[in-house]
Amino acid sequence: MASLILRTRVARFKSDAGANPNTCFDYLDDAVVEVANGKITQVESAQILAEQGYDLSRCEHLPNRLLMAGFIDAHVHAPQLDVMGAYGEQLLDWLDKYTFPAELKFAEPDYSAQQTARFLAQLHAHGTTTAMVYTTSFAHSTEHLFQQAAECNMRLLAGKVWMDRNAPTALLDTAESAFNDSRNLIDKWHGFQRLGYVLTPRFAGTSTPQQLRSAKELVAAYPDVWIQTHLSENQAEVEWTKTLFPEAKDYLHTYEQFNLVTEKTLFAHCIHLTPSETDRIAASGAGIAFCPSSNLFLGSGLMNYSSIKAHQIPVALCSDIGAGTSLSPFVTMGDAYKVCQLQNYPLTALEAFYLASLGAARTLHLGDKIGSVDAGFEADFILINSEGHPYIHQRIASCKSIEEELFVYMTCGDDRLIERTYIAGQPIYTQQ
Repeated sequence: MASLILRTRVARFKSDAGANPNTCFDYLDDAVVEVANGKITQVESAQILAEQGYDLSRCEHLPNRLLMAGFIDAHVHAPQLDVMGAYGEQLLDWLDKYTFPAELKFAEPDYSAQQTARFLAQLHAHGTTTAMVYTTSFAHSTEHLFQQAAECNMRLLAGKVWMDRNAPTALLDTAESAFNDSRNLIDKWHGFQRLGYVLTPRFAGTSTPQQLRSAKELVAAYPDVWIQTHLSENQAEVEWTKTLFPEAKDYLHTYEQFNLVTEKTLFAHCIHLTPSETDRIAASGAGIAFCPSSNLFLGSGLMNYSSIKAHQIPVALCSDIGAGTSLSPFVTMGDAYKVCQLQNYPLTALEAFYLASLGAARTLHLGDKIGSVDAGFEADFILINSEGHPYIHQRIASCKSIEEELFVYMTCGDDRLIERTYIAGQPIYTQQ
């Protein structure tokens, strides 16, 4: 028995098609979506169903809405909402001046729990149904995130930040404490409901070789966990990392020598890669988090998406809050378009939406579960309503195709477009 039946327009990337957004995209201008037990059980043309005797009066009919898979934000920092819009610094100074002080506040458990609830609520309000998240170096902040995600049955990946140098003393852990805290979190949460653990050294510059060796040992003990970290975001960071790891032949090698470059590793940024690093990432099967808003805001540079794509490296489009300036995937997609335009690559709406949904799911090795509105998939989806955004509502009246409509959403849209967000078939957010 269906627990939810919606009749509306549906735009989706077909899960059983290839990785080309242009060929795996599907649009139904009047479709029925049925959900039972947290999963999609049917997606079919309303006309076809009516011809088969289906009672369309069972549906909640929303003819002017657009149903799509929920967005996937594969690189976001839970403690950094209050860092958004912090003025005038590049990466390393920005961390010292804004990020570390914000994360220090999470030492207080009550504050951590409250801010975590705020963070998840904001994800849902912006249409994000799955995220890969950095918490803080305090283990309880990861506990709070997993607890609250479990309460709403959200698919979420997260990990405690490892950091034993080059940060305020009160934020530092040790090789031993990071290993033990992470092992305990893995044993408790990894694979529980829809949760997964991500080993999270912040970046090479804040971990000693001893700590990265501990990370290597943990990955060996738990080979199915994910790994996330930062790589080649800023030129000054790249040069600084060379001084910290003089034995490494390049930045990527600081992770390779500790077996942290695997097909389940996601590297954020990757703006200043050498040709050799790009080749080696491609060979490893690791993915890249494309964070255009953050890269523009901090003046870090422009990731060469066309080169990454040519190397067939999996890519997810991400907000990177708090250097990113919005949790809205529409804003992120718009910034990705501008970054690509500056490098003579015209990013289409279909490709951008793919990178924020099914493409991101495949990058995270979850492409058989999320990212598509298809029978058998988890029922994580959004309803887009242009009436909440007066300019866009007027603008799309002149659009001649779904591709044109999506392009307007990605270049002019924001959270006002999100009318509802569903997680496992349950409404987690409804616009007031």
